Amino acid sequence: MPLTETRLRALKPKDKPYKVADDRGLYIEVSPSGGKLWRFRYRIGTVEKKLSIGSYPEINIKDARQAAYEARVKVAAGGDPAMEKRKQKIRSEFLSAQTFEAVAREYIDEMMVQNGRADATIIKANFFLDQLTDAIGSRPIDEIEPFEVLAPLKRLEAKGKHETAKKTRSFASRVFRYGVATTRCKGDPTAMLRGALITPKAKHYAAILEPKDLGGLLRAIQDYTGNFITRYALLIAPHVFVRPGELRHADWKEIDLEEGVWRIPEGKMKARRPHAVPLSKQVVGYLKELAEMVGTEGYVFPSARASVRPMSENTLNAAFCVTTVMLAA
Repeated sequence: MPLTETRLRALKPKDKPYKVADDRGLYIEVSPSGGKLWRFRYRIGTVEKKLSIGSYPEINIKDARQAAYEARVKVAAGGDPAMEKRKQKIRSEFLSAQTFEAVAREYIDEMMVQNGRADATIIKANFFLDQLTDAIGSRPIDEIEPFEVLAPLKRLEAKGKHETAKKTRSFASRVFRYGVATTRCKGDPTAMLRGALITPKAKHYAAILEPKDLGGLLRAIQDYTGNFITRYALLIAPHVFVRPGELRHADWKEIDLEEGVWRIPEGKMKARRPHAVPLSKQVVGYLKELAEMVGTEGYVFPSARASVRPMSENTLNAAFCVTTVMLAA
């Protein structure tokens, strides 16, 4: 006898799963936990197969019968509904792994992290991805149109973040090119956006260009009265021409005072190549003085709070600001 809504609601769980037939291969299976799953039984040749339709009450009896009818039509035409459903699931899972966000995260991991790019570079890449995720993150990468990428970039521009918009477009372009190389998409839609964004105006940082002014800065550094380790960092900085982060992370084992060379390993360099910094006689003298006071283990410029950490970026920047004020005075 065909099922009714009343009978369906009255079905109670038992110690083992059991089935209750509806009509023409459609039945409902009741699990020990109380779940009720619609299934359709059919044959392909001599082989009996089953198609899962969905759970009750999410799928009501009318919709279950309609699904069973459509499955019977497919079987009559020589199809296999269960196999088609399995293929569709595999296809959906495949497509979900081909979204812009999935390919972008793979690009960051495979082409940036695994290639040893700097932590700061990885952080920036994830930041650029965050700017795009809401708009195109869940879209299949091969279906994305230029206007879809342009929309989040224009929102950045509306906030005055022209440089961020430009760099985000550049990051998206690298992801699409990676997608092309790995056969996930056929082209880079951002290539058409180069003329659609505002060109950021170059901002030049203040710089000392006159020898007289440089002399004044060096005298201001000599007169610095803050922490002695910070003072030595300030004294050495103008001689070595490295980034503040590289200076702060200098380690005694990298420095050869006899040869007068500081060998920075590739892991600390932005370009990920080892770098040799020649040390002037003045710098060697400063380092020898510092070594007598703090020893030659660990960081050359350790944090005042914990010697196992380098001096903070804020400490060095604040010290440079103090010397600049002294120079202006």
